[in-house]
Amino acid sequence: MAGPSTERPRREVKQRGYFEIRWRQFRNAPRPVVRAVVSSLSVALVLGVLFLVYDVALDRGAKLPGGDLRIGFLTLYVLLVAIVGTFITWLIVPLPSGAGRARTTRTGWSAMLGLFAAVPIAYLVLVLLHEIIKPLLVQP
Repeated sequence: MAGPSTERPRREVKQRGYFEIRWRQFRNAPRPVVRAVVSSLSVALVLGVLFLVYDVALDRGAKLPGGDLRIGFLTLYVLLVAIVGTFITWLIVPLPSGAGRARTTRTGWSAMLGLFAAVPIAYLVLVLLHEIIKPLLVQP
């Protein structure tokens, strides 16, 4: 004689749509990725605004020492965002530690996460500032 069944009845699993899945992934992003993106974004915004001020000043006819150095400053901007964003990410994203380990460890993987976040963010901020914000500031 068999006893009462302990098996629970199965519920139907609701299938989520594509955008619902992506929205859930966006809301629950891993902390190291969020830190890498925010550190690179903050550096890119500060340097991008400085470059935008320089660019608008040249477009309005300002005579600056050294002439038109936009290409050099663009190169310097991308390099600084990549280097500083990578370094800040390396500082604030330690490797996960197991239970009971109090020491945090930083390796090249933290730095690579920062580099992989910094390069596209540098270009996205440049596009945002140059193609959307600059036309609002410089009226023909």
